[in-house]
Amino acid sequence: MTFGSLKKKSKRSPTSSSSQNFPKTSPPPHPRFSRRRLAVAFFVASLCVVVVVRFAFERVPPSSEIYTIEVVNEFPHDPTAFTQGLVYAGNDTLFESTGLYGQSSVRQVHLQTGKVILQHKMDDSKFGEGLTLLDGRLIQVTWLERIGFIYDQYNLSKLKSFTHQMQDGWGLATDGKVLYGSDGTSTLYQIDPMTLKVVGKDAVRYKDHEVSFLNELEYVNGEVLANVWQTDCIARISQKDGMVLGWILLHELR
Repeated sequence: MTFGSLKKKSKRSPTSSSSQNFPKTSPPPHPRFSRRRLAVAFFVASLCVVVVVRFAFERVPPSSEIYTIEVVNEFPHDPTAFTQGLVYAGNDTLFESTGLYGQSSVRQVHLQTGKVILQHKMDDSKFGEGLTLLDGRLIQVTWLERIGFIYDQYNLSKLKSFTHQMQDGWGLATDGKVLYGSDGTSTLYQIDPMTLKVVGKDAVRYKDHEVSFLNELEYVNGEVLANVWQTDCIARISQKDGMVLGWILLHELR
């Protein structure tokens, strides 16, 4: 696992690299992945490439909308874990949701060593996805089942299950008041943390284009950060209206 700090894109030319295609799952393709949606995914990937190329050759100062990262530390992590959700809870403690049918789990992990302290193994029929922490409760969604689970932060015991209202379950984050969810589309959901019902949603847009394939989410200082699946881009999204405020480019990690 790598922790980094943001920095504005420099003028030096980045090393180009094509995105790898990592499947989210082993079952047959889901009907959502139509030709139209794949075309949208291609557009988003192309947009990220255009952003990189533009700032590699542009002579004017780069836009404040575009950032790369600077690695400031690295920590060990289980290479077999198919990480889907990750929460830093302080005191060198991580909570992690892992995916894949037959391998999904919720874990408490020691940051410095990567050692798994506690683990709740999920039923083989469930594919673990996004995870967030609020008021001592770990809230997790599953991928295709439209089911979520709530766990006790301190012992990972399962407290309850719930049905979520997103098309699929991909990412979860919270600002301490509401939950933000993603389902692989361009929709950013606002979810009541008590009833777990959708109370609002925005179509995430960059200029005149919707940004689809929003995946894992994090909340930082009034922004929802979403990695765009199968690209090296993280979108910085306004929690107020879903507009993309800027991009974080991760290609230099390759």
